Amino acid sequence: MTPEIAYDELAPRLSRWPDVEAHDLVAADASDRLILAEAGPVAGEIVVIGDRYGALTLSLLRADPDLRLRVHQDPLTGERALAANAERIGQDLTGRVTWHDLDASLTAGAKLVLLQLPRGLDALDEIAGVVADHADSDVRIVAGGRVKHMTRSMNDVLGVHFRSVRASRGVGRSRALHASEPIRGAGEAWPRSVHTDIDLTLCAHGAAFAGASLDVGTRFFLEFLDGMPHAESVIDLGCGTGAIAAAYARSRPAARVIASDRSSAAVASARETMRANGLADRVDVVRDDGLGSRPDGSADLVLLNPPFHSGAAVTDAIAPRLFADAARVLRPGGELWTVWNSHLRYRPQLERLVGPTRQIGRNRTFSVTASRRR
Repeated sequence: MTPEIAYDELAPRLSRWPDVEAHDLVAADASDRLILAEAGPVAGEIVVIGDRYGALTLSLLRADPDLRLRVHQDPLTGERALAANAERIGQDLTGRVTWHDLDASLTAGAKLVLLQLPRGLDALDEIAGVVADHADSDVRIVAGGRVKHMTRSMNDVLGVHFRSVRASRGVGRSRALHASEPIRGAGEAWPRSVHTDIDLTLCAHGAAFAGASLDVGTRFFLEFLDGMPHAESVIDLGCGTGAIAAAYARSRPAARVIASDRSSAAVASARETMRANGLADRVDVVRDDGLGSRPDGSADLVLLNPPFHSGAAVTDAIAPRLFADAARVLRPGGELWTVWNSHLRYRPQLERLVGPTRQIGRNRTFSVTASRRR
């Protein structure tokens, strides 16, 4: 059985759980099938990067019982979805799949890398560099995506790290890019850092939201830092590069802060941010799906700039899940402070899921609110 035929059999059975699910959000699409078809013969040990919910990995395992896969998925929810889908279809991953950070352990000696193209060029640059620097000199990358999310700049980024880059013909509104002949040591190193105008150094890996800069929502949120409660146990939920956690910890030396994100790139970035600002001993950075690992009633204050993307899709379904998680983890009387795009009208949900909510500030784009746990 070829991997693309295995994909045809498996794709209808795959789920996005525990990620957001909706009628217009799918667990697999034509770009997964195209990557598998364009890969050609597969054998030995293969590297899979960016497999969203397991379509690539599980199709490869089903097609060849002797394959061994090294896998990197940035969101923790992707790892859990792959494992859940494997259980659903009866696929044993033991001894056949290992998960890795985006580093030499992932790509060392690899001859074939299958990649779901990331949304951002910085993320692609870091991935391409890790492959080019550590994989076999004969390595091939087969990278695919939906045409509507691809740009010619992706070819240029791959061209920094590989001498040969070509595109396939479009199939099913998807296209694959092929890269080979790696150039070792090309491009700038990751993570990258910037000392911002709020006197914090932010560090960022390629896939971290907003890179090593303050996004506009976080910048507005931090205008209200002085008015936030002085709390002993604080969580920066969806911490990104760690700007909110670092700013709060610096302004409240007695606080113990947890910075949490599902993204491995965000967690690695936030750890670097804490080290760069001398806060590593007071801010614990953890990778978690929401606040799944935190006990009930364990925090006095949760700070949140909620995401509104699931992969390439824009959705308003993520924030309410985070509001509910915050409510569970907050002690009675504790507060959730959050910044959100005003047009999303989250206040009724905050009132329902957390408790009485007051507006702290508002500008043309964002609202900042504080919700007290009932």
